[in-house]
Amino acid sequence: MAIALLLHQQAAERPDAPAIIDGKTRETVSFAVLERQSVQIAEQLQRAGLQAGEAALVLVPVSARLYAVLLALFRLGAIAQFIDPAAGLDHLERCCTLHPPRALIATPKAHLLQLKSAALRRIPLKFSTHRLFSATAPLDPASPPALPAATPALLTFTSGSTGQPKAALRTHGFLLAQHRALAHSLHLAPGEIDLSTLPIFVLANLASGVASLLPNVDLRYPGKVNARRLLRDIRRYRPTSTAASPALLGRLATECEATGQTLPEFRRIFTGGAPVFPGLLQRLAAIAPQAEVTAVYGSTEAEPIAHVAYHEIQPNDLARMTQGKGLLAGYPVPEIALRILGDRWGQPIPTLTTAELHAQTLPAGTVGEIVVSGDHVLPGYLHGQGDAETKFRVDGVPWHRTGDAGYLDEQGRLWLLGRCSAKLTDTWGTIYPFAVEAAAQAQQGIHRSALVAHRGRRVLLIEWAEHFPKAARSPALQDLQTALAWAQIHQFHLCQIPVDKRHNAKVDYPALQRLLDRL
Repeated sequence: MAIALLLHQQAAERPDAPAIIDGKTRETVSFAVLERQSVQIAEQLQRAGLQAGEAALVLVPVSARLYAVLLALFRLGAIAQFIDPAAGLDHLERCCTLHPPRALIATPKAHLLQLKSAALRRIPLKFSTHRLFSATAPLDPASPPALPAATPALLTFTSGSTGQPKAALRTHGFLLAQHRALAHSLHLAPGEIDLSTLPIFVLANLASGVASLLPNVDLRYPGKVNARRLLRDIRRYRPTSTAASPALLGRLATECEATGQTLPEFRRIFTGGAPVFPGLLQRLAAIAPQAEVTAVYGSTEAEPIAHVAYHEIQPNDLARMTQGKGLLAGYPVPEIALRILGDRWGQPIPTLTTAELHAQTLPAGTVGEIVVSGDHVLPGYLHGQGDAETKFRVDGVPWHRTGDAGYLDEQGRLWLLGRCSAKLTDTWGTIYPFAVEAAAQAQQGIHRSALVAHRGRRVLLIEWAEHFPKAARSPALQDLQTALAWAQIHQFHLCQIPVDKRHNAKVDYPALQRLLDRL
């Protein structure tokens, strides 16, 4: 069983139902048409010499055409290779060196990158989406061939910010396990429309018979999306669910609050990919009163890990967050095994037996590193690069080290304390910056905060919410200082806090240190 076979089944059961709704072109592609397009493209790629097991670098923006190409590669047993062009040409060159693709599938505009990239020019087979979609699609596609679960399917890369990028290779078995976990966690039901902003979630939608609305906004920069345009697409197509980054949903919430609009269409809203604080969940619940609003915790290597609905967060949970106990992530999903081990980030974990893992697992309430295992947890990286730091085995079963600090409470719920490597130990004791930031987010008017050690002092950077009245900021700062007395912060600075380019929600700490050096 594979994603392409699940699409074939959906096309047989609901051929005329919408599979992809492209908000930019206003084109609706049915399940039957999407499958015919994928078969047509697969035949062209195969005739040109692309074979099973070979990789094709895909430079196609999020669109109905992207998923037709992706499913064609899955049908062939080829590997869909993705590299973020926004990461720069050096990153692209390193990724193509790490795993040289056999083919390039790109839009005519993306093909122009060959003028600057030697790595792209070296790729033997090249295809333009314009030509791939000009052929006639078959009327009655045959069922895709059965592929072993271990067949490679999808290859993506880390940002490479620390040097050589790591390559995450997902198999068809992994994608199927991830689909099942997402379908269960997101309550995917055939016939519904999902506002889709995260590409991997579209695959789960397609396999579940759910229509994916691709909004007419630039999803590469969630924190800068045109919220008015996004709202128009919601009004036009009336999706009942969405899974999106907190930066994007924050923009949508701000637009609704400023214009007095609500989102009665939604029944489910999921947000993750970056820290999700209760304040955002509260805002989303207010503008979408019919929806269950849920924060999802996961990572590139394991999505999802845990989730918590807004209505499940109790007053005493909120109090714990303001007291530096971290951010509630909720119960681990049933498809995953999760343990808390002693924090020894930076040191490899040797092979363990089940008994040894049990003996090293920390009790409830004790902070350590979050480690996970399961069928939808990436077992390793391409060529093993990065495995020594982030993987270990227990009686032959691979486990992933998230690098995140946290603990399980007495109810078995997961609490997050940020990155293990961010822990500060100084004259005043040990503190996790993320715990302080989570507490700061509970205070009125705070858009973003970041705690760092600078010149031997604890410094909290604060960014006010855009629409928070200036007259209210001085007393709000005093309230914040009082509320965070337990954190023994020496300085408070007001500034615009730099964030990552991809999610527009994670603090860019190296850039923040450079900013502080200039103050």
